Amino acid sequence: MAQPLIECVPNFSEGRDAQIVQAIEHAIRSVPGVTLLRSEMDPDHNRAVITFAGAPDAVAEGALQGIAVAAERIDLRRHIGVHPRIGAADVVPFVPLQNATLEDCAAIAHQVGESVWKKLGVPVYFYEAAARTADRRPLENVRRGGFEHPALPPDLGGPALHPSAGACVIGARKLLIAFNVDLNTNDLSIAKAIARKIRASSGGLPFLKAMGVPLASRNQVQVSMNLTDFKQTSLREAYEAVRQEAFAHGITIAGTQIVGMVPKEAAVGCDFVPANQILKI
Repeated sequence: MAQPLIECVPNFSEGRDAQIVQAIEHAIRSVPGVTLLRSEMDPDHNRAVITFAGAPDAVAEGALQGIAVAAERIDLRRHIGVHPRIGAADVVPFVPLQNATLEDCAAIAHQVGESVWKKLGVPVYFYEAAARTADRRPLENVRRGGFEHPALPPDLGGPALHPSAGACVIGARKLLIAFNVDLNTNDLSIAKAIARKIRASSGGLPFLKAMGVPLASRNQVQVSMNLTDFKQTSLREAYEAVRQEAFAHGITIAGTQIVGMVPKEAAVGCDFVPANQILKI
């Protein structure tokens, strides 16, 4: 049997200083057995997403090294961006790709979380399959209130968050697709109305999370989405839902963005998915 293969997709609260993001990348890449798949920054979200994969032990160590640099270099007291966040190393999910289970990834999440608290002094929340209680499974519940006013005490450490690095939300989940659609308008109310109409929590498409955010650097707005089960709501369905709602508001789509990697199966029939972002497993 082939070795287990785990993906990690940490989100860091820095999307404007390339030197900091490169330092985090270097720390992750320096761990033997880690393959860096993709790294991207966004100045409006002020967020970086780094995707890497490897054997369980290598991925766990890579995540810890990346979190350590983020905790040292990112100060949330000076952080401003449109994306919700509670930590410098904000969200660190582990994803089973091959010969591994969600339970395996939850065990890795707990192992890394213990090290983050004991070695770095950064409090930790566990979410999704690694959550210790049902109310902490949804990421939005754990991160509610953000760095400034956290609604829940951490699972490890605290109750106060780290003064500059906040807390780290670590979890285990299935493959998720982060998909953004930019609109040819700067009217934020339209993006928010579309997000509200199409997301699952409002009775829209199942397994779809969505929010409307401004893109000041582009003088546009964006519908920012997470597809938590692409087999239930596909990329094409999400795109068409935004397009139809935008049309109803007299707006056209300016462009699309995939954050991270997309499973090959999910990219079928989606010509807006770049070939270098298709995860061919």
